[in-house]
Amino acid sequence: MALPKIVVFAGSIRTGAFSAQLASLVARELPGLGAEVTHLSLADYELPIYNGDLEAAEGVPEAAKRLRDVLAGADGVFVVTPEYNAAVPPLLKNAIDWVSRVRASEGDAFKGPVWVIGSTSPGAMGGYRASMMLRQVLALGLSALVLGEQMAVGSAGQAFDEAGALKEERQMKQLRGVLSRLIEEAGRRAASRA
Repeated sequence: MALPKIVVFAGSIRTGAFSAQLASLVARELPGLGAEVTHLSLADYELPIYNGDLEAAEGVPEAAKRLRDVLAGADGVFVVTPEYNAAVPPLLKNAIDWVSRVRASEGDAFKGPVWVIGSTSPGAMGGYRASMMLRQVLALGLSALVLGEQMAVGSAGQAFDEAGALKEERQMKQLRGVLSRLIEEAGRRAASRA
């Protein structure tokens, strides 16, 4: 039986971003738990700020179509959002908005895979407010199946060790539990598509 395909990415492309650190950790952990991983960066999908007039004049950008294809081909997605002013960062929201505009018959980037949200923040709440906003966008706005399990890493500047793992064993155990649940659900999606 084929391993479930899981896409992992962060909602920030800033050098040293905590969300990128968590996404990298997830991408390293998933293969050992039984998943095939695609770790992508939104830096490789340069998109203008969403504008309906631009879409009407020029259509959906090729980068949005490529990103949609990667997401639609997955059985699961682990997305990590930082928190900007108690909200989802514009880079992540813009990418989601553009991908939602792609019309294609080969699957849906939001209704196909199962989604899990991770979040990071220098503050104690670990980006929880941004994760709730992202959950609303994905589940309510785009009808994605977003698992209840999620991973929030607070005090993120001190949370990772030199090897990129979470320093607290409790957090690593929690992360592996979330990932196991994602693999379980993604495996069901993979089996139903076969």
